[in-house]
Order: sequence, then C-alpha cells, then structure tokens
Amino acid sequence: MKKGLVVESGYVFDEETSLTVSKTSLFFAGDGFTVYDSRGELVFRVDSYGHNIRDKDELVLMDPHGRCLLTVRRKRPSLHQRWEGYLGERSEGQKPIFSVRRSSIIGRSSVVVEVMGNPEEEYQIEGSFGQRNCTIFNAAKESMAEIKRKVDTSTNVVLAKDVFSLCLKPGFDGAFAMGLVLILDQINGDDFFNVGGGGEELD
Repeated sequence: MKKGLVVESGYVFDEETSLTVSKTSLFFAGDGFTVYDSRGELVFRVDSYGHNIRDKDELVLMDPHGRCLLTVRRKRPSLHQRWEGYLGERSEGQKPIFSVRRSSIIGRSSVVVEVMGNPEEEYQIEGSFGQRNCTIFNAAKESMAEIKRKVDTSTNVVLAKDVFSLCLKPGFDGAFAMGLVLILDQINGDDFFNVGGGGEELD
C-alpha cells in the first residue's frame, strides 16, 4: 500500500490508529477543533478567534504546543470550492503541497485531492461528511482513512456529530488527514451536496 503525502513524520503510525475529533462551538470566539489519541492526550488543535468561523478563508492545524503544522486556504474565485494546503505557516509566494476540490459543481460529487510532487498523487473522498461517514481512497481505491460516528463504548451510544472518529491506516499521515477534515468541514458549511454517488446529503 502506497503511504501518501507526509506533512509531519511524527503523525505517521505503524498500526491502524483511531483519533477522536471534537468540534467546538460554532457560536463563540475560539471555535475550532481538538483531536485526541486513544489515551486522551491532545494530538492536534485548531483555533479560530473570529466571530464567525465560516468567514475564515485560512485555517491553521497546530500541534499540542501551538506549532503550525499545516495551513489550508480557500482559493478564490473557484467554481469547485478549491482549497490548497501549505506546509507550516503559509507565506507569500509559497507553493501549495496539495489542493482539494469538488469533482463537479452540480449534483452528486466526490471530493478530489491532488498532491503536488514528482510523481503527483490523487485521492478521492467519498461518502457523507455531514453524517460523519466518509472514506479517503488513494488512486488504487485503497482506503487510507475513514471518518466515522463515534460510539461511547461504555454505553454503546452513538455520540453527537460534533465528536467523531478519524481512523488512519498504517503509514497514512494523521496531519494530512486532519487537514482534509478541516477542508471538508468548510465545504460542508458552504453548501449542501452529496459526496459520492451513494452518499447522503451533507447537512
């Protein structure tokens, strides 16, 4: 299995790994995400200090200590809701390491991830992010990561959609995967659309 883009080698795991992603309030300053491992230790965080996270065209993925790992930025104008990812804190003139776009501007569509480099790589994201049920596939249609509803194992109760699981296959970089989650969340907030032919409507 091809491993894919590595943003930060420290987040590439040898075994299948499940992270818990918690989306904070949409209505107050400091909105964003916190991500924890199976031991409950903080892995990533994303903060927004504006009044409306939907007005943000640029989001920064940080490690637990506030070091910038990845910046994702909306490309305007773009009919396909294109976003670009940059290593570390983006600077003027810096080239993106990957881009993300809807495969179509109408109807049901998947999300296409293009990784720059030699050679270039491509991923497809299919399913329903709004329902927390989608999969990141590589060009060989191998599953590299999954976004799933999280179940409280002590009560067997499915948790609300603001807490979900990001399941990583061995060798797939968690920082890259979390950058894709940030972009999916923004696209999901911008519009109602289906990801993949059999997916449910994003809400």
